[in-house]
Amino acid sequence: MSGTSDHDVKMTPLLYFKWIYSTLALIFSIVIIMVLIVDKRSKLAEDVHPALAIVVFWLAILWLTMVEGSQASLVGLPPVDKEMYKDSHPLTYKMACLVFKGDNLDRYLMGRQFMVLLIVFVINMSGAPAGGSEVFGWPKQFQEAFLGSGLAMILTTANIGQLMAQVNASHCMIDYINNYFAVFTIYTAMAIEFSGIMHASYLIQYAVAALAGKAVESEEGPRTVPQALFFWARALMSTIICGFAFAVIFKSLFDGNTTMWNGVPEVVALILFFVLLSIVGMLEGMQIAFFAVAKLSKAEQGQNKFTKMTCKLLFRGNGKNLPGFMVGRQLCVVTCFFVVARVTTLDITDGSRIFGISQSFQDFLSTGLHAAVVTTVVGSISWQLVASAFPFMFLSNPLTYVLLNICLLFEATGICCAAWFLAKIHKMIAGFQYDEVYIGTPEDRIAGGKEPEESVHVVPGSIAGAGFPKKPGSAGVRLGDYEDTVHEPAKSDDA
Repeated sequence: MSGTSDHDVKMTPLLYFKWIYSTLALIFSIVIIMVLIVDKRSKLAEDVHPALAIVVFWLAILWLTMVEGSQASLVGLPPVDKEMYKDSHPLTYKMACLVFKGDNLDRYLMGRQFMVLLIVFVINMSGAPAGGSEVFGWPKQFQEAFLGSGLAMILTTANIGQLMAQVNASHCMIDYINNYFAVFTIYTAMAIEFSGIMHASYLIQYAVAALAGKAVESEEGPRTVPQALFFWARALMSTIICGFAFAVIFKSLFDGNTTMWNGVPEVVALILFFVLLSIVGMLEGMQIAFFAVAKLSKAEQGQNKFTKMTCKLLFRGNGKNLPGFMVGRQLCVVTCFFVVARVTTLDITDGSRIFGISQSFQDFLSTGLHAAVVTTVVGSISWQLVASAFPFMFLSNPLTYVLLNICLLFEATGICCAAWFLAKIHKMIAGFQYDEVYIGTPEDRIAGGKEPEESVHVVPGSIAGAGFPKKPGSAGVRLGDYEDTVHEPAKSDDA
């Protein structure tokens, strides 16, 4: 069976240096955050108690790892016959049966993204420094670099809570969710989606599909009248919430009540806001599209020029560019959101209130949750839903190839290389194995007499269909019909 070390990172002196300096920066960031909490200079530590803030901070980070890792697993596993890991990984099989049924994967994606929003919000309440905080009495420039910009929180949250999980789950999908922590997380995400807070995202998905001339076909058949009423009522509620959040952003921006840099015209700031949200949306959709094709052979990935260029770069050699993209993607998203936050964060010092709302509601808006709703719906979930329905639309887009290269350049700086180091430790402790150990390559499965199931990617419209093309004249595409996995080195430029 192949795959026991196919994806191991080849260490070089330069890579050792990146791992060391990134890990030292991470340790330093953690120390700064813990000192600030102990000194009661975070919101939760100040309002309640530092001990509670520390506990909540690390529990939230821990939960974030599972939220991020489970996404990679559940988006990447649909093409694989569930029966192949039914006995060895019963909990993974149970979750696959739940999430791959009907439209549940779309529901999970929506609930998961809102979970990320809530968890990061809790992390910031627990550990983000209050305004004017200082540590160790060091120069103001240093305080601004690590505290004012949020760099310490970014390095800690991204490396430990997000990237470590994504690096491992990129190639250990089956092992990663074979535990009750994953089961709890997945059911929670499904429950959050049921609330309907983010249902406006579905409307955007429908609109994009209509513009593309494609229908969004549900795997569950037409809704009954009660189901339709419940769905559209939640969509209306979500649209009203999102619309009000947009109104708050626009009014505060043109009234000069945001933290946007002085001298930047409001119109320019607004254009930047939508351009950067679009870039973030592309990056969110790209990760869904990349994971959706991660278990497909090269022949199944399509013949479009940019699709082939993107997949060749993404899965080159031992496949390290897939987790490498996840690392660089996070840095790109953080960079974009740094500017977006300037546009959306309220800065009202004269005691005025937007639209004459109550002071308590004004204080609530000052937390930034209204901006989080907008960025999550418009800059994240909607793009993920579109990518889940039409992954080849993302793979064949030239901008996808450009952004992939930019993300890999960001990763090459090494600032988040600590995630690779932590992932290696996590993999050893948890005993994760690469997926090929359990399911092999398509050749391994055919040689062993284990016929893979028909690809679920045959009906456009939902993640179960995922817009993957049917093989002409066949009832469905079989994974074993093609030459090799995407993780194997290409044997020629034409492969």
